[in-house]
Amino acid sequence: MAAAKRAGAALRDAGVPFMLAGGLACWARGGPATEHDVDLCVRAEDAERAAQVLEEAGLKIARPPEEWLFKAFDGEVMIDLIFEPQGNPVDDAMFERADDMSVEALTMPVMSVDDILVTKLLALTEHHLDYDGLLELARPLREQIDWQSVRERTSQSPFARAFFTMAEGLGLVSG
Repeated sequence: MAAAKRAGAALRDAGVPFMLAGGLACWARGGPATEHDVDLCVRAEDAERAAQVLEEAGLKIARPPEEWLFKAFDGEVMIDLIFEPQGNPVDDAMFERADDMSVEALTMPVMSVDDILVTKLLALTEHHLDYDGLLELARPLREQIDWQSVRERTSQSPFARAFFTMAEGLGLVSG
């Protein structure tokens, strides 16, 4: 969490719009605790500036071959600086759906549960088909999710449709 606060404060102070995403965003909204990396989202046009700001704040920046994120390292903690998540662009609408929340005493925008779920569902592939984490976050956050919207936004994905079958069977969402 210290790395998320450090990176968030640096981006905020530099005027780079960002939002907390992924597992920590779910945790901030009442979901399960996470031990994974930190996910921060920025608009594509702000990605280079965000990386520069984090580097100036003392984080090590890596530019992996993937074309949708940079990685920053605060010691051993990895921060994914995501600017083009699968099927869900970081745009004004996504920022409007985010909520300013106090996360460990630092106020920052936190991605909406719907956007987190859409992004995770659209990232599923034949080679990465992990429903455990999705079900783990959907159960405690189910009352915050606009299930119809998420279903519509992910309808093109057979893996998302399979998720909805499981979620309905488990009573998380009605058909």
